[in-house]
Amino acid sequence: MNIILLSIRSGFKIKIWSNPLFIFLDTETTGTAEKDRLCQLAYKTETGEIVNELFKPPLPIAIDAMCVHHITNEMVEDKPAFKDSPDCQKLAGLLSDGSNVLVAHNAKFDVDMLIKEGINPKKVVCSLKLARNLDPEGKIPKYNLQYLRYFLKINIQATAHDALGDILILEKLFERLLARMNKDFGPEAVENKMIEISSNPVLLSRMYFGKHKGQFFRDIPKDYLQWLSGTDLDEDMRFTVEHHLMM
Repeated sequence: MNIILLSIRSGFKIKIWSNPLFIFLDTETTGTAEKDRLCQLAYKTETGEIVNELFKPPLPIAIDAMCVHHITNEMVEDKPAFKDSPDCQKLAGLLSDGSNVLVAHNAKFDVDMLIKEGINPKKVVCSLKLARNLDPEGKIPKYNLQYLRYFLKINIQATAHDALGDILILEKLFERLLARMNKDFGPEAVENKMIEISSNPVLLSRMYFGKHKGQFFRDIPKDYLQWLSGTDLDEDMRFTVEHHLMM
């Protein structure tokens, strides 16, 4: 199987930026709507510091969300609000430092949650966008964190859909992505390239859901793409659909 990320040896680390502090972060939330807020936050720095805490959100946790992360309203009833916690102030300080880099999978979701808490990271790398970008032929069927974990044979003991477990997996995935991009672009260019990819929509090669799942976008009928353009799509999917509608 010629998957480019599999060619990077597990555990292979390259130090490439001058003095960055990578901050691997994940949130669990009350739901996925605009109104929703975080109820668990975990992050790990390259120095080995780990923060993993539950917080009482300003609205109840939806049952659908509980089914994913198993955090109940009773579990957070006596917890502080994130904004009132020392963790909020500390994280805000870390992420306002222009030499530090927030790393998250589907980073827009986590960054949006942080912005609701008054934290706006200066530098962000999205491992989801990097994985999509490094798979131009669409050989990886899915790009969610747990699928990549097993598809790329990332051997780590971690609980899925728990903020702490997810950042441990994220860190190992990022090592693969970082090594590959360093190889492709060189140490001088890789920082800007990773941030550039993370800040822009990625053109996908294959459809990863629905009746045309697995097909190249160029082979999907235009009437289906037109219909799809009127639905709720993530940034990369919308960019890809609109790109092929204009061809």
